[in-house]
Amino acid sequence: MTDPSLEFIGTATTILRLGPFTLLTDPNFLHKGQRAYLGKGLVSKRRTEPSLQPEQLPPLDGILLSHLHGDHFDRVAKKKLDRQLPIFTTGHAQRRLHKWGFEQATAVQTWTSQTLTRDDTGLTITAVPGTHAPNLVKPLLPPVMGSVLELDTGAGAPFRLYISGDTLYRPWLREITDRCGHLDAAVVHLGGTKILGSILVTMDGNQGADLVQLLQPSLTVPIHYDDYTVFRSPLSDFEQEWHKRQLPGQLRLVHRGDTISLKVGP
Repeated sequence: MTDPSLEFIGTATTILRLGPFTLLTDPNFLHKGQRAYLGKGLVSKRRTEPSLQPEQLPPLDGILLSHLHGDHFDRVAKKKLDRQLPIFTTGHAQRRLHKWGFEQATAVQTWTSQTLTRDDTGLTITAVPGTHAPNLVKPLLPPVMGSVLELDTGAGAPFRLYISGDTLYRPWLREITDRCGHLDAAVVHLGGTKILGSILVTMDGNQGADLVQLLQPSLTVPIHYDDYTVFRSPLSDFEQEWHKRQLPGQLRLVHRGDTISLKVGP
């Protein structure tokens, strides 16, 4: 069985290959120059081109959706993705997706799990907490969830992957490792997204470093940092914090269109 891997399409859109399972995360296929509609009158223009479109995707076992925003589930995804695919997401997103005909969308409440099985291998998806905004502007943004994916092949310890979703750093995120155990890898959403001029709603480089310091994954992969005009903190901010603080584990960068292993290596 090959190593767990991540193929980066852009924004928070990835293809995760975990044992016999293939998942798509936060599908965003808008082209460079198109606008994502974020609700409540908020819009943002895409700066980058995704590496794939829906018709180029491999066969999927499901979609992992951290929240329902136009840069995480866009109008292309709504039109072109298979409506029979399982989607694991928040209750808020599930209700909207059902109205759009995605009948297999499942709400995964915080600290509850859904499990996929194939032969002797299981993949458990556990919803973990996240917060997309300070209390002042929470009504403007949808609820968000992080996820811990645990791949158990029956041979050795399970492989555990954390996907942050569009959360801000909060000290109470420590509960993720307290409950789920050590993280073999973490995919962190950065970008320092700001709305209404100055209100931070996703982690910037400094908060991303705080999260790594808190959770101490063996491997960290940053994504979601340069694709939209609302992103204000480039990847270099996070890299500088990483080296300045000498953060634990390995940092592994991935470019759009590339695939990387999620296992720690030389």
